[in-house]
Amino acid sequence: MGNTLGLAPMGTLPRRSPRREEPLPNPGSFDELHRLCKDVFPAQMEGVKLVVNKVLSSHFQVAHTIHMSALGLPGYHLHAAYAGDWQLSPTGTQQAKFLTWQFDGEYRGDDYTATLTLGNPDLIGESVIMVAHFLQSLTHRLVLGGELVYHRRPGEEGAILTLAGKYSAVHWVATLNVGSGGAHASYYHRANEQVQVGVEFEANTRLQDTTFSFGYHLTLPQANMVFRGLVDSNWCVGAVLEKKMPPLPVTLALGAFLNHWRNRFHCGFSITVG
Repeated sequence: MGNTLGLAPMGTLPRRSPRREEPLPNPGSFDELHRLCKDVFPAQMEGVKLVVNKVLSSHFQVAHTIHMSALGLPGYHLHAAYAGDWQLSPTGTQQAKFLTWQFDGEYRGDDYTATLTLGNPDLIGESVIMVAHFLQSLTHRLVLGGELVYHRRPGEEGAILTLAGKYSAVHWVATLNVGSGGAHASYYHRANEQVQVGVEFEANTRLQDTTFSFGYHLTLPQANMVFRGLVDSNWCVGAVLEKKMPPLPVTLALGAFLNHWRNRFHCGFSITVG
């Protein structure tokens, strides 16, 4: 009698369906390689600033900024942003004349990102600045890629190649950029839900300058407060304290920075609405 129940014959193992591997993630953009580490450090603050953000739609938002500073004249800045599938890159003008032109194009595949930027292209003057980025996810944790910067103008032409790599673990991320212009390395570590630290190293061969920085990020969820601090090899220390005021959409920030080497001190206070 034949096997009418569809059972496997005696002495043989049933076939297992092949295991599907998860697709590799997109590595993101080249400019965001060190973002996790940079977000740990406090932003420089000076003077008094009022920022009002207004979201008009899911694609369009406006920001009003009033800044009063002892180092310069007070000013008002209006920023409008549109986020969609297509977006014109910002250009600079002065006295109704365009000073800078920039064309950006980015393509994000399933596991890679390619970007091309053209700055101030001038066919008559034979001058152009071209920046090309490429990142590829080799594994779920390892990303490799590079940057090529090419510039040409009358009597001068050159190119700078930079190689980049990022390794992401469960609680830490290490990133390295190395090229003829120098090196940039960063290390980000998340100790727990409240404490994050970052270490950054930058070396510029053209300026013959090397900087080492250490930053920390402390979150106090019960008090709706965030504290960021830094110290670097240029004898600079700084800290910024942010306080949210729920249920109001208001964030208060107070920061102070001291440069022991140049004997400079400045502080700032800001109010952000929205």
